[in-house]
Amino acid sequence: MTTRHRWAGLIAGLLLACTGLAHAQAGTQTLHLWPDGHLPQIVSGPELVGNEGGSMGAVTRVSQPRLEIHRPANPNGTAVLILGGGGYFRIQVGTAARPMAQWLASIGVTTAVLYYRMPVDGWPASAPFADGQRAMRLLRANASELGIDPTKIGVMGSSAGANLAGILSTRFDHDFYPALDASDRLPSRPDFLAMLYPVVTLKPPYDTTRSRRELATQPDAVEAYSVEGHVRSDMPPVFLAHAADDRIADVNHSLLMFQAARAQNVPAELHVFDRGGHSWGLGKPGTQVAQWPRLFVTWARANGFMAAPPVSLQPLTGQTAPLTPPPVDSDDADLEEDGD
Repeated sequence: MTTRHRWAGLIAGLLLACTGLAHAQAGTQTLHLWPDGHLPQIVSGPELVGNEGGSMGAVTRVSQPRLEIHRPANPNGTAVLILGGGGYFRIQVGTAARPMAQWLASIGVTTAVLYYRMPVDGWPASAPFADGQRAMRLLRANASELGIDPTKIGVMGSSAGANLAGILSTRFDHDFYPALDASDRLPSRPDFLAMLYPVVTLKPPYDTTRSRRELATQPDAVEAYSVEGHVRSDMPPVFLAHAADDRIADVNHSLLMFQAARAQNVPAELHVFDRGGHSWGLGKPGTQVAQWPRLFVTWARANGFMAAPPVSLQPLTGQTAPLTPPPVDSDDADLEEDGD
């Protein structure tokens, strides 16, 4: 029996255990990660969405972790779990994660934006990693319903979200939560990994990010969540993109990840742009960093994760924009305040 056939049988048997997902159709749907009443009531106040400055479109006070699933009209079988950044104190959904999801859906990729819990709200430092691991398993459990190939489910993270994506891709045999149901029998290892202006390490001299500060509620956080220390030969292939002038997450984060991957013979592709700063999302049309969507699709196709070539990539069109890095919050330039 082939691996694909074994997957099909297992997924079919698990579908009945999954609830909360509507019947297959194009559009946006929501899938909650945990059963009602499973999580304690820790967050005070409603979930908020920022409307100015670096917080524009950023989500805070997440108490109900969930997937915002974007379903393409013509799915190509590939799926991507998208993890917005924000230093583990907010999630850049409106300016980064959702636009990435919508762009990928426009070329046939089923995407899922993760609203994960954050330690700044009183959740343990392991909470976002538990949410990410559960999300990967639920995507596989719902693969047939979503029209995706369970062997072509990747993860894409930016900044702190890339740190989360990296840990999911390297510590996939560590259970960040006790098994709840049949879905948790499925592997949580992503099939491919994309890291955009990532926070990779929490170790000196690159331990100046907001991510390091927020995860510090766990005594062994530096070792537990420094991705380069967990790189292994059986992790998924890696795509990296960074700007050399990034003042929030130093470009050496990506260099560390690339070198660690190559040392373990893990396929890795790294793109370093001269200018772009931090937190560029899809990138302004005409800027250097706006090249990454096409580069990513080319890489994904070359590695067999995306079969059909894209018809067009909207983020790569438009008027030329000035090649200047975005401003950094003056009151916290050494931390990942405005990053994702």
